[in-house]
Amino acid sequence: MATTTTTGSKTGGIHAPVQPSAELGAIVGNEKLPRSQVISKVWEYIKSNNLQNPENKREIVADEKLKKVFGRDKVTMFEMNKYISQHVKA
Repeated sequence: MATTTTTGSKTGGIHAPVQPSAELGAIVGNEKLPRSQVISKVWEYIKSNNLQNPENKREIVADEKLKKVFGRDKVTMFEMNKYISQHVKA
């Protein structure tokens, strides 16, 4: 029987490990991570680099690393997952 280091049996969906692309890896690292961790790390990066529009916190102003992932200068927090999903594979 295989053992896991996480509690419970959360292995599918948002908990399934995904491999970040090189562009996304520059932000979250190159190790396989659950999708939920990828999103959390992107948010950590956004907040630590002050990339939210101060007038509209739902808008993310991309720096050079995020532009490689998003393909544009600005995205909303709702659009973000769509662009990130193009940079991960199971």
